[in-house]
Amino acid sequence: MKLNNCKQDVEVILNKVKKPITYTGNEVNSVHKKPDENMIRFALAFPDIYEVGMSHLGLKILYGLLNQQDDIWAERTFAPWKDMEELMVENGIPLFTLESTEPVRNYDFLGFSLQYEMSYTNLVNMLALGHIPLESRDRTLDDPFVIAGGPGAMNPEPLADFIDLFIIGEAEEVLLELMDVYREWKKNPTSREDFLKMAAGLEGIYVPSFYTVDYNGNGTIKSFRPNTSYAKPVVKKRFVEDLDEIYYPKDYVVSYTQTVHDRLSYEIMRGCPHGCRFCQAGQIYRPVRFKDQKRIKKDLKKLIANTGYEEISLASLSSGDHPKIESLITDLVETYEPVKIGVTLPSLRIDALSIDMLGEMKKVHKGGITLAPEAGTQRLRDVINKNVKEEDLIETVSHAFEEGWGRIKLYFMVGLPTETDEDVLGIKSVAEHVVDAFYDTDKKLRNKNVQVVVSTSCFVPKPFTPFQWTGQLTTDEFKRRQNLLKESIKNRKIKYNWHDPSLSFLEAVFARGDRRLGKVLKRAWELGCRFDSWSDSFEPELWKQAFEESGVNPDFYALRQRDFDEILPWDFIDIGISKDFLRLEYEKALIENTSVNCKLGCENCGMLREVKSKKNLCYDKSPYTI
Repeated sequence: MKLNNCKQDVEVILNKVKKPITYTGNEVNSVHKKPDENMIRFALAFPDIYEVGMSHLGLKILYGLLNQQDDIWAERTFAPWKDMEELMVENGIPLFTLESTEPVRNYDFLGFSLQYEMSYTNLVNMLALGHIPLESRDRTLDDPFVIAGGPGAMNPEPLADFIDLFIIGEAEEVLLELMDVYREWKKNPTSREDFLKMAAGLEGIYVPSFYTVDYNGNGTIKSFRPNTSYAKPVVKKRFVEDLDEIYYPKDYVVSYTQTVHDRLSYEIMRGCPHGCRFCQAGQIYRPVRFKDQKRIKKDLKKLIANTGYEEISLASLSSGDHPKIESLITDLVETYEPVKIGVTLPSLRIDALSIDMLGEMKKVHKGGITLAPEAGTQRLRDVINKNVKEEDLIETVSHAFEEGWGRIKLYFMVGLPTETDEDVLGIKSVAEHVVDAFYDTDKKLRNKNVQVVVSTSCFVPKPFTPFQWTGQLTTDEFKRRQNLLKESIKNRKIKYNWHDPSLSFLEAVFARGDRRLGKVLKRAWELGCRFDSWSDSFEPELWKQAFEESGVNPDFYALRQRDFDEILPWDFIDIGISKDFLRLEYEKALIENTSVNCKLGCENCGMLREVKSKKNLCYDKSPYTI
């Protein structure tokens, strides 16, 4: 049964919440169509607040891609903050989209973007607020198809109970094909299962209900197999081969309020050539692909004109590795400096910066530089295949200080495999050497002051990385190492930030979990867990209660070392990289051997066999070409 539009009801309560503007829509470049019964209504759902979701580039791309189709109206919905949720429940207002204030239950699709595991309770909560049955088995033809994609879908099993189908890989490549299937099914919509059977025929689509899992007595997976002929034993990820040929929006929705990343983000490449062994994104987004410099300039010209942003961020996993990055930055600065539009890069590899790049960026960007050494000693950097040396870091920051930069952010991880106390204390030493480099810089050139911000996250083993078999440290051990580092830092020019290890523990549970975690997730939501990635909302005691009442031991998923012959919950997914390659990389890590990056040689990860064209790729011992 369809629900009534809730525009008037929403307007009544908006003056009672802290940020009403995040629920009103009607922003510049938002899309409004006149729907009819033949139009496909697609609600793009981001399981976090508006300010976070509107900073996500993928949401912007899919919003434009779908709305480019005449018979599709894509709208946006986000997790309401606690004050709004309370009023919605109190007044019987269901979850709605911003564009039309239409309840999400009335849509054909509700599509979630899974960017991080700690948003999963928000996903469940949004289903409940939308008056949609939580579990896929309870939905009828009156309910939307609940789909999900993104990096979190690379291990979809913890959400298997709640999601009708997952997109495995890059959504731009398959989403319109899925819409074609839906149009065909809509001609004779006999049952939800019929549509899911048709969808399962597409490469890159995973329907959890079409698979059966059996377990051994020790809790490990005994078998994972299709229970219908419509399902494939192996689901291959989809990926875009040529970034120059795919759709990219000519405008973005411009928020009336400040978002987390309040700037014009533009993707210049996809993938990363370096193969850091802890990094899931660097593996699942292979192969490395680049956009042509002319295409970048052409797109940016349209986006600047249509959005009015005053800062451009050249986004990717490793923007400094674009083969034309220096000329691109110089070109963009020359174009946009006269109109006071800045050009920035996200977190960079230490060996990817140059004096010229720093100088050009400084002309229009006055903030700080973010670098990621990841580990405090060369030994541990070799373990994780972070092929940079401390002298590279010091050379880079010295150039930065000469150009007048004064704030340096350094990202590290604590708890990496084989880490010792010496490695932990090495983080302090690296930070101190950066401060020393500032004082070694000519006073006439350097900034008046220096601040080095050291941030440490807790290592979380992730699927499809060489460390996917590795057990995580206990929370107590994480805290001990954090305190060791904190007490060792005496220099007032160094500021230390660290992550909550309890949160990282839960992240590890869901990162490597299976579908038995569904009942834990549901129980945690029932107990009131929401916005778990927010430190002031995270309730570890409620999660502990949820695990106990569900009869699930979280240590089994987070702390346990996996055997190489164990069936992993995500083994049915083929991302293009072989399991043998990941195992070899793990074994090389234990003996502190490094591997070359993709631009210097091919380590035979397996991805090359999936690539039909080598245009704008870096493979097979070839230098960058574009």
